[in-house]
Amino acid sequence: MSHMNKTTKKLDNNIVKALTIVCERAKVEIPEFLWLTHSADFSNFPSSLLVSCVFTSNQAVHCLKQNKQDIVLIKWIQAELLKVGILLKQAKHNVAFINESEGENLL
Repeated sequence: MSHMNKTTKKLDNNIVKALTIVCERAKVEIPEFLWLTHSADFSNFPSSLLVSCVFTSNQAVHCLKQNKQDIVLIKWIQAELLKVGILLKQAKHNVAFINESEGENLL
């Protein structure tokens, strides 16, 4: 991310705090979950926020969706972000589920 003003930096820090809580919980409770990352265009926030949840494989993502755990994960993300004042109206549009090799491309 390029230069951020103070407000944007604070917002981003809050996102990181919220998502870290989700990440730690998901590592314990969701099979094959590895990590998550986020990106956002702060000129079009919060609709531009994208949270990418990374799993070991496409098969793991498939199982996640079959077991409706993707909905659980989206709810956690939505709830933690709300605690820091970020409302995602259509949270399913703000969350992606990807495999590890796709995740490596985001780093």
